[in-house]
Amino acid sequence: MKKLFGTDGVRGVANVYPMTSEMAMQIGRAAAYIFKNGRQRHRIVIGKDTRLSGYMLENALVAGICSMGVDVLIVGPLPTPGIANITSSMRADAGVVISASHNAFQDNGIKFFSRDGFKLPDEMELKIEDLIFSKKIDSLRPTATEVGKAYRIDDAAGRYVVFLKNTFPKELDLTGLKIVLDCANGAAYKVAPAVFEELGAEVIPIGVRPNGTNINAGCGSLHPEVISEAVKEHRADLGIALDGDADRVIFVDEFGNEVDGDHIMAICATHMIKQKKLRKNTLVATVMSNMGLDIAVKKAGGKIIKTAVGDRYVVEEMRKGGYNLGGEQSGHMIFLDHNTTGDGVLSALQVLAIMRRTGKTLAELAEVMIPLPQVLVNVRVREKADIMTIPEVALKIRGIEAKVKDEGRVLIRYSGTEPLLRIMLEGQDKYQITTWAKEIADLVESKIGGK
Repeated sequence: MKKLFGTDGVRGVANVYPMTSEMAMQIGRAAAYIFKNGRQRHRIVIGKDTRLSGYMLENALVAGICSMGVDVLIVGPLPTPGIANITSSMRADAGVVISASHNAFQDNGIKFFSRDGFKLPDEMELKIEDLIFSKKIDSLRPTATEVGKAYRIDDAAGRYVVFLKNTFPKELDLTGLKIVLDCANGAAYKVAPAVFEELGAEVIPIGVRPNGTNINAGCGSLHPEVISEAVKEHRADLGIALDGDADRVIFVDEFGNEVDGDHIMAICATHMIKQKKLRKNTLVATVMSNMGLDIAVKKAGGKIIKTAVGDRYVVEEMRKGGYNLGGEQSGHMIFLDHNTTGDGVLSALQVLAIMRRTGKTLAELAEVMIPLPQVLVNVRVREKADIMTIPEVALKIRGIEAKVKDEGRVLIRYSGTEPLLRIMLEGQDKYQITTWAKEIADLVESKIGGK
């Protein structure tokens, strides 16, 4: 069992265990020790989003890594996928991202990429934890010229912008398109507008004035209603909303209707099947994806493989099976032909390329998938007990499963990054599944609910 790492790195309230500067230094020391694989100078890239606590954790990580004789390349605020890209392109030994993604500003997190740009497997995260809690590295302290040094990479954002533009077909541009772009006051506040503008689009920017505390605050992919209103107000062609570290994206069409990750996967997968570019005609999604996605992909001649929730598990399955497209309903999309992790701006560019090639609007493209009614309810809990060991809750869930049968499903799981139980129901009758979801939620709240 991991003590620090969750489904996406270490995460928590900044300056509260485990997201303290002391623990960040220890994490830096342990990671530096693991990534050293020879006698040459080693380098680790560190980037962050725009949270106030990023300064504190960045300095602690730099100190810990340098204390183990490894150099640090500091890139400043940059999207998570940008740090993965810089890590691999500069042939660094690892990359570190300081971000809590879509969480509020008071939270923060630390996650790693290996030298090839992929997230660390569980085994490596366990090794980092073992080194910290066993105190095996306490006595390992290089001195004199063996101590690490920190460098700032001033052109990192420019390198990433060029990389993103190169994923868009060279014979196409975005001239004539009006795009509302919400950067969530996060890591993409500079690079995202630059990419779309340099490709010719008219960009109406939102959430591009971070102050350390307004990341994800009433903006970004968690609040698509913001770009929905802006698209209608400005009569834009579409809206694009990123989250705080820009590894996920949610769209709205020209009418202001939300187009989520499932729809985007349906659009991209069916188009790639037609172009014979979807490897093995297979899309990798998670158990949270709507059954409408399965129907759309199957109708186009493809199939879907489902994984546990978490983009790292999607990527693992993609690498294992040799697939090149995967993602999550929440807006994480992985195009392995281009990048090693979820990338909101890159995903948006792939959709825009399909719009340009087909001459269709986003609303027209989204018609490829008809979603089944789906309800998601979150319950804050004080402990993550096995939900099926609570008799009344288990009885209620089994009873609803029997009623849903083959025309829907019930999925209950804990969040990997927050003290939340997620209750998802899918079925033909929206009112009925909403009622059932609330019944389960009320029972859970009465048994293990937290503040």
